[in-house]
Amino acid sequence: MILDDFVSFDEKGLYCKYGDFYIDPQLPVKTAVISHAHADHAISGNNNVYCTRATASIMQLRYDRTAAKVFNIAAFNQPFEVGRVTVTLIPAGHMLGSAQILMEYEGARYLYTGDYKLQPDATCEPIEWVTTDVLITESTFANPAVIHPDPVSEIRKINDIKSNILLGAYALGKSQRLINLITEHAPQKKILVHHKIMPINAIYEKMGFHPGKYQIYGRKLMKVQDEFVYIVPPFTFDSYIRATGVKRLFASGWKNLQVNNQDTLFISDHVDWNDILQTIANTKPKQVWTLHGKGEHLKAYFKDDIFVKILN
Repeated sequence: MILDDFVSFDEKGLYCKYGDFYIDPQLPVKTAVISHAHADHAISGNNNVYCTRATASIMQLRYDRTAAKVFNIAAFNQPFEVGRVTVTLIPAGHMLGSAQILMEYEGARYLYTGDYKLQPDATCEPIEWVTTDVLITESTFANPAVIHPDPVSEIRKINDIKSNILLGAYALGKSQRLINLITEHAPQKKILVHHKIMPINAIYEKMGFHPGKYQIYGRKLMKVQDEFVYIVPPFTFDSYIRATGVKRLFASGWKNLQVNNQDTLFISDHVDWNDILQTIANTKPKQVWTLHGKGEHLKAYFKDDIFVKILN
């Protein structure tokens, strides 16, 4: 039987009272199951954290001693108990170590997707499918008007830009994916990486996911027009607003982060409308609960076929 109150929000985030744990809490808690290492899902200061090894490694890099008091490392597809709930981490395809969280309790299955994507990405584990009674899906782009373009077609646009490029991107996940895409689909480009991104690349490589060909940024290099692509995190990108001799681009699935009307790089690490419909088809839920966006479009689309509940 599906329990309507299996998870609910309080001031600390999404709470499962049957296992007495939080999922990607927003404030420090006693017990947390964390889907992936992006800062809006993985905060510091929790006591007990259950997550993948890659997520723990990135959290330790970013937060050092405050990352967590105890990390309980879970392998993909290996069930473990948290309170009275059986939890299994399933690859989510969002970034290295990202996991969907499958929770089983009294014969019902609840699958929290976290952030996830269906597009191929050589820098992380590909998404895997399990069936569930309740799909708890992020719905950031759950709108029929939002269809993400092919990332390979997007990255190939830079082949037509002969000047050096200043490429803004989030340091964790996005930058590694861009290195891989550029290496594969714009091989004449010479990739330079900001020093803040290098330690993250090192974790990827230790885990067996080498992004591609790159070197650390050097000021002398960028003074030469040699089809360099300098990948920088957002704070550096914003500080280089007056940079000369470069084409400024920001790689993102958000339109408001594009900086040139004539040159855009729409590369998203989230599911779009069609991806969410595919996920529902693959996981075969009886109910869909939505998070991190608007669920109204899904509710209207499925009508009486599948019950859709908007959690926030």
